[in-house]
Amino acid sequence: MDGRAFPPMIKRLPEADIPFPGVRGWISQGEDHQIVFLEIEPIGEVSPHSHGEQWGVVLEGEMDLTVGGETRRYRVGDAYHVAAGAVHSARFPKPFRAIDFFAEKDRYKPKR
Repeated sequence: MDGRAFPPMIKRLPEADIPFPGVRGWISQGEDHQIVFLEIEPIGEVSPHSHGEQWGVVLEGEMDLTVGGETRRYRVGDAYHVAAGAVHSARFPKPFRAIDFFAEKDRYKPKR
């Protein structure tokens, strides 16, 4: 990362148990949703998967997001949306930070 890492107040949140290598996140838990502060190393690809609705905004880096077979590059300031159940994958050519809102309260479990 380039020094614009999340501040300690974010990194004191519970760390998400994310199954993709090079991906870290911190969970702000709501009653019916999660907000996850993501830091992702340039790891290649996150394999195709699906889950509930997701919305996010890019804070640093770039992401090639494929949803329903269509790929688009997202850069700093861009927002993205993945509909519930949509199969999607992503590629991260550079260090990446984002804030993602998941419309499900248990998208990620905290690490133990």
